Amino acid sequence: MSAFPRTRLRRLRRTGALRDLVRETTLAPSDLVLPMFVQEGLDGRTSIGSMPGVDRFSVAEAVAEAGAAAALGVPAVLLFGIPREKDPDGSGAWDDEGAVQLTTRAIKDAHPDVIVITDLCLCEYTSHGHCGRLRDDGSVDNDETLGLLARTALSQARAGADVIAPSDMMDGRVAAIREALDDEGLSDLPIMSYSTKFASAFYGPFREAADSTPAFGDRRSYQMDPANGAEAVRESVLDAQEGADILMVKPALPYLDVLWRVKERTGLPLAAYHVSGEYAMIKAAAAAGYIDERAIVLETLTAIRRAGADIVITYYAKDAAKWLQ
Repeated sequence: MSAFPRTRLRRLRRTGALRDLVRETTLAPSDLVLPMFVQEGLDGRTSIGSMPGVDRFSVAEAVAEAGAAAALGVPAVLLFGIPREKDPDGSGAWDDEGAVQLTTRAIKDAHPDVIVITDLCLCEYTSHGHCGRLRDDGSVDNDETLGLLARTALSQARAGADVIAPSDMMDGRVAAIREALDDEGLSDLPIMSYSTKFASAFYGPFREAADSTPAFGDRRSYQMDPANGAEAVRESVLDAQEGADILMVKPALPYLDVLWRVKERTGLPLAAYHVSGEYAMIKAAAAAGYIDERAIVLETLTAIRRAGADIVITYYAKDAAKWLQ
């Protein structure tokens, strides 16, 4: 008999079928959500320089992309809109003929089973690039912004959104959106709140993709300090109390500890956003020949799932779905 404690699972892992039986964490296409950028007035699609393999889409191309993802087993898309024109209040966000609203209708008409999640923020629509209405001193007026967010949520809901996903990080916005939806008889429409969204350096490529770079300052006054874990959990708990049905941590990899803590504390369905900077770094390292792209991506997404994410939002959704098949 061996003098050392050991696990026989090591032996099991040598055989594929047995290895799968004892695997603690699974990753499947059905766990993934594909983010998409829809540009008003665009004809076809156009590439995003900082995110190789990711495009901005016209409505028709977005419908085709959603269908292609669904054919691979990816059940949901997350829509971001880029308007023709911007103004200080971001009025394009609640335009019933805006990019997100038109695309939502078109996807639901063509692919009724695809889950359409609509990102709800004003930064892509405001001329100043911040996530809400500004005061004279240039700071964001949290309370004045809540009404604009609720108005946008109603517009997205009427277009056929299956899930509303507020990403602005204004205090009280989940309660304001929930009340507005309930008053319209939409009490069954779920809210997926970006409940713990950090003021991260990993968002750089996204800001090119969504044309949402702030014209001045930054978003640290309303996004989370990356150093604060306990506060991050409190933010998620508050959103749950206000009526969020699904919580989200963004970014994913640098905050796996937060993912775990939020899941343990709330028990609610939890999403993690594998963001543009994380995607771009893998792409750059793979292009340089430093890493095996497929192996790194699947390991990364599995780690995010292992940390507690039920849903992984990733620009790699289609590629990962192909590799998993």
